[in-house]
Amino acid sequence: MNALHPAPVSAARPTYSLVVFDWDGTLMDSTPTIVNAIQASCRDLGLPVPPDAAASWVIGLGLTEALATAIPTLQPDQVPKLLERYRFHYLTKDPELRLFPGIQELLDQLRDMGVKMAVATGKSRLGLERMLESTGLRPYFTATRCADETFSKPHPGMLLELMEEIGTIPEEVIMIGDTSHDLNMACNAGVAGLGVAYGAHPISELLPCRPEVVVHTVAELQAWLVGHVIGNPAEAR
Repeated sequence: MNALHPAPVSAARPTYSLVVFDWDGTLMDSTPTIVNAIQASCRDLGLPVPPDAAASWVIGLGLTEALATAIPTLQPDQVPKLLERYRFHYLTKDPELRLFPGIQELLDQLRDMGVKMAVATGKSRLGLERMLESTGLRPYFTATRCADETFSKPHPGMLLELMEEIGTIPEEVIMIGDTSHDLNMACNAGVAGLGVAYGAHPISELLPCRPEVVVHTVAELQAWLVGHVIGNPAEAR
């Protein structure tokens, strides 16, 4: 297996019946917006402003955990105000957020193949519901899990709950994400991981998590997935 480039499709390779996507940095081109919101909220409160690398590294964690990790000197009494300022800055840009080019076509193809899809995200339930509504993607996903309703990544809780709800086993699941948090969650849940290198974490952070493959573009992601998933014709559109 070559983790840097998609492997050729082979009949001997496993097929996955459930594809679980991270949201920010994987489906949605939101990494710069999140980084800028973290930095701007710190400036508002006179807190140390984390550099881009530190702010992007925490993407995928639950929001409170992410802010505490990005700003190590953050005191408990500062958290509520920082959360308020972060939400203000993020929501001002929220209407401008878009899916990565090609994601809509990828999801359409998987849906038309009858492949089950789910979301496991560090977003809040309120934030994810807002995005599902604005993008029109709600019908594509059989189930979703958010960081404020279960354990945050890299704990396996989101994936374990999704598998239980949907009724599938780890061998049939692949988790797709742009951070080591996503891929370590996959490892902890005993499912396969697939890294995308166009999001928050560099390849050097993704490879130690032992993903099946790391892809560089949405086109590569689509090509690899189509050769490695199996759908239910009865559920195809």
